[in-house]
Amino acid sequence: MAHKISTACTNCGICLDYCPSDAITGADNKHNIDEDVCTDCGACVDACQSGAISA
Repeated sequence: MAHKISTACTNCGICLDYCPSDAITGADNKHNIDEDVCTDCGACVDACQSGAISA
């Protein structure tokens, strides 16, 4: 199951850099995780400083 990004997302973009499968998209608005691409590795959860990403 893919991770989810909540409204706590601050659009910092760190998750984009850490996602090895490039499943995260977004720029000037809340980021999104494509559940068809996400490998559920958890790298984005570890990288997110605002705690906006959960399983």
